[in-house]
Amino acid sequence: MSAFSNTNGGWLIFGIKQIGKQFEIIGVKNAEKIEQNFVTNIRGGKFNVVFSTRQRKYLFGEKTVLAFYIPVSAKKPIYYNSPVNTFIRRGSSDMRATKEEIDSMYRDRTFGTKTSETAQNTDRNSLSDNSLDRYRDYMSRFNPAAGYNRFNENEFLSKLRIIENGACSFGGLLMFGKREIIEKYFPDFRIDLIEIPGTSYSNAQSRYTFRLDEHENLWEYYFECLNRLKNKVDVTFILTSEGFGQELSPGLEAIREALVNMLMHADYFSPAKSMIRVFNNRIEFFNPGGFPKPIEELKNKDLSISRNPIITKLFRMVKLSGNIGSGLEKIDTNWFEYNRTRPIYQLEFDSTIVQFRLSSAYEGFDGDTYNDLEKNIVKDPGRYSNWNTDRDTDRDTDKGNSFNTNELKILQEIKTNPRISAAKLAVIVGINERNIKKNLEKLKYKNKIIRIGPDHGGYWEVIF
Repeated sequence: MSAFSNTNGGWLIFGIKQIGKQFEIIGVKNAEKIEQNFVTNIRGGKFNVVFSTRQRKYLFGEKTVLAFYIPVSAKKPIYYNSPVNTFIRRGSSDMRATKEEIDSMYRDRTFGTKTSETAQNTDRNSLSDNSLDRYRDYMSRFNPAAGYNRFNENEFLSKLRIIENGACSFGGLLMFGKREIIEKYFPDFRIDLIEIPGTSYSNAQSRYTFRLDEHENLWEYYFECLNRLKNKVDVTFILTSEGFGQELSPGLEAIREALVNMLMHADYFSPAKSMIRVFNNRIEFFNPGGFPKPIEELKNKDLSISRNPIITKLFRMVKLSGNIGSGLEKIDTNWFEYNRTRPIYQLEFDSTIVQFRLSSAYEGFDGDTYNDLEKNIVKDPGRYSNWNTDRDTDRDTDKGNSFNTNELKILQEIKTNPRISAAKLAVIVGINERNIKKNLEKLKYKNKIIRIGPDHGGYWEVIF
């Protein structure tokens, strides 16, 4: 109950017996009493908050199965009797939460307020003149209609809540502060960007070939990270009608949006730090702090919920970000347009990883681009007979290889849970573990999945 409430929710099922890797419906006796006792216990003061569940009853002949859905709570941490009994869900296991994880849950309860507080003993001198000048120049060029452009400095700092009542807000300090002042409140302040010469740490020739130097504040980190990342995607340079240089690429748009989202929504009070890792085959954005709601809800409802509202507004006022919901959709559509693959999201309650695959889904046919493929299909349809080139779908076939039923089931399960074990796949698919491993090898040979990291602790990545 505690683990489901503190992580992503889940179902508790009564009346199912597990024997080895098989499950048997045995039913429960006196279902009404069990249901009543269950609901009474969760409302009987054992937990630190009262929360509701959804109940379902299923009949299989004369056997009754009860199911209780435990939703993720907005009042985390949820524990019973004492805070030491706070649990989280990792894969299929319930684990006792660490102090740092519990602290993260408490910060999430103040979502959107922590960096809006003021940092004591700071003032205008705590801010970098160069960063502020650069920001105001950027706003005048890329958002000339913004009313903030006509304000003097004091009004500008006050209206954007960079300074309130003479002191810097934490958001304003992180965005424009001098590094030595920021480090008084965030001792290990940095945004890490490292380039690893391999597809994982284990097969890299060296630990890294590049690591970003320390910079003054978030505004300066943004430019330094973007300058490095844009070398990883194809970019076209043009002049706008106003005479400004503009770099065009849906890939760059997706990467820039992901970078801004990372900077806007990080939990800067977490001991973990934001990190961008560039491998040979992908770019990963790691951010401390989970999403405020399930990603599907953020996308579908176009919700704008910010962990750091001052930082978020500062990025929006210079046209570097939209709402969080539309930002996620923009990341997906732009990256798909760029190389026909979708970003992969790995979401935990206290962290987020977004992966961008660098190689195209159509890679492997003499370096053809997507447009080249469309032209060549007309000339030589047999060569590309197994390809699906419909621009309205992100599914491609498997370069001439067919799938058996077990392979299709495995792909679906890996896509849903990249860290799923072979043993669990065997239970779900209905074949023994030895045959699961054979099917995994076939999928690797067909270039449909790759293993990231070691056998224990790593995860699978589906190649679309």
